[in-house]
Amino acid sequence: MSTLHTFNLPDVGEGLTEAEIVSWRVRLGDVVAVNDVLVEIETAKSLVELPSPYAGLVAQLLVAEGDTVAVGTPIIAIGAETPAPVLAEGIAPAHPDTPGLAAQKMGIQVRPSADADTDTGEPAAKPLVGSGPKADAVTRRARRGAPTAAAAPAPVPPSSASVASVSTAPAAADLRGRALAKPPVRKKAKDLGIDLADVSATGLRGEVTARDLLSYQEQRAAEQDGAGTFWAPATVAGDARVERIKVKGVRKATAKAMVESAFSAPHVSIFVDVDASRTMEFVKRLKASRDFEGIKVSPLLILAKAVIWAAARNPSVNATWTGEEIIVKHYMNLGIAAATPRGLMVPNIKDAQDLSLKELAIALNSLATTARAGKTQPADMAGGSLTITNIGALGIDTGTPIINPGEVAIVAFGTIKQKPWVLDGEVIPRWITTLGGSFDHRVVDGDLSARFMADVAAILEEPALLLD
Repeated sequence: MSTLHTFNLPDVGEGLTEAEIVSWRVRLGDVVAVNDVLVEIETAKSLVELPSPYAGLVAQLLVAEGDTVAVGTPIIAIGAETPAPVLAEGIAPAHPDTPGLAAQKMGIQVRPSADADTDTGEPAAKPLVGSGPKADAVTRRARRGAPTAAAAPAPVPPSSASVASVSTAPAAADLRGRALAKPPVRKKAKDLGIDLADVSATGLRGEVTARDLLSYQEQRAAEQDGAGTFWAPATVAGDARVERIKVKGVRKATAKAMVESAFSAPHVSIFVDVDASRTMEFVKRLKASRDFEGIKVSPLLILAKAVIWAAARNPSVNATWTGEEIIVKHYMNLGIAAATPRGLMVPNIKDAQDLSLKELAIALNSLATTARAGKTQPADMAGGSLTITNIGALGIDTGTPIINPGEVAIVAFGTIKQKPWVLDGEVIPRWITTLGGSFDHRVVDGDLSARFMADVAAILEEPALLLD
């Protein structure tokens, strides 16, 4: 018998607690080598590919695509050796209550990973929860009142020539009489006094999900309260006009970070209107320059350089408040808030103060391209110093941004558009923008925030100051 290794979801970032299984790159029966990509996961901020630490046969995929699992959860089982008969489609996957069933059918000995969960009081050799091409064929418990004719087929003796001829009847026999559901769902159902067999299952492999349980409970509550209660939760739950979006991944992480920042750092915001006409002219010259050929140049580049320059003149805006001390950073990891299809991300450009204008333009382009593709790595979003959010790209004049956690300042860059402007006593059209800045008042008082914003505005009004 060969040994079955379970691979647990690792912590691929600092303090990662959970991740979503986005897509499996392998299937049951595939042979993998060490460092072959097994799965793509979505952490709180990025998509990450996980390589295999083992070589062998993919015996079981323990979680389904779309599931969000905690760090340390077994996600795949790999046989250390490739058995002659590979896992056949006719074999039913194991159920949590039938330990190692699928592995036993393959003649594989189950060995848990070193960090198997022992907090539940169960034996360290935790059972495998399988899935596969025929996972949906697992027999579920008959509904109440349903005919009993849907019994499992009679067992068929296994063939000595192929594992494919092994019957699914033993698995079905063990599963019959108990609906499929994960332990947390079972516990919740028990607490609510709900028989899982009464709940319509929509999960993969025919299992009852938490959402199924909630929907059933709302329906039951509505029936108990009476049909005349028009505002009952079941009305909303069953309304085709209502969309329910699970909070997870980027959205969940962003929500948590913004709440912590908004209610821990005392925000103060100030605004300044800026004549950015010379910035627009400068950007136009850069686009025509051979040195910037093939490089996207926008006013954001000048603002980024202005923020770096102004922070060097006012170092305390580039800091972190710990409660016991203020850590002033004499380097700039410039964060750029990027709106992506997966939500808001804030990757940062490391040591941006050392980059030339051209190098900064290249870094901005690379950062934006990577973020929109969802390929930003956790390390690219760690250690930020100060953040810029370019709300002007959406045509917004200004706003009051929330400070990125771990920082004390953020600058919002409004749209640049022509407005009437008084210059030398005459009203003429000029390219005007509004800058908004939010600051942690524990570190940045009114005088410092005003001086910093005035310095940023000065560069946008006269980019030539960067040459001083």
